[in-house]
Amino acid sequence: MGWQFPGGAYTVAPWRVWLTNDVIGAPQRGDGVAHPMFCYYAAMAGLGISIDEMFALCGASADDGPMFGECDIEQHRPLEVGASYTVRGEITSAVRKQGARTGPFDIVAFRLEVVAGGGEVCAVVSNSFIFPRRSQ
Repeated sequence: MGWQFPGGAYTVAPWRVWLTNDVIGAPQRGDGVAHPMFCYYAAMAGLGISIDEMFALCGASADDGPMFGECDIEQHRPLEVGASYTVRGEITSAVRKQGARTGPFDIVAFRLEVVAGGGEVCAVVSNSFIFPRRSQ
């Protein structure tokens, strides 16, 4: 595997932090620390391609019914409100499986790193998507 995503950048906007905290019922903090969910938000927004483009890369579209698989978030240090981060990552595996009732499907896993300006990895987000392959 090892296909590298183009990567990109993400800035933790104060208004997004406020809205996220409001929606999920988290306290509005005054210490400049963003909610841990921003590790995921930053990783996915800084992927460098859209979700539709990622599906196409995997030989699928949203019409095929892909499903979110697993997600693991390792937060090494809190993200800061107002700070910008770069994102880098790659596809780590693609495995074909056969379900007795579902038929063939692929599980595609990828790993994204959220990196601070000084090069420190603040978070690692590992995800997978499940792609039904009904016609194969």
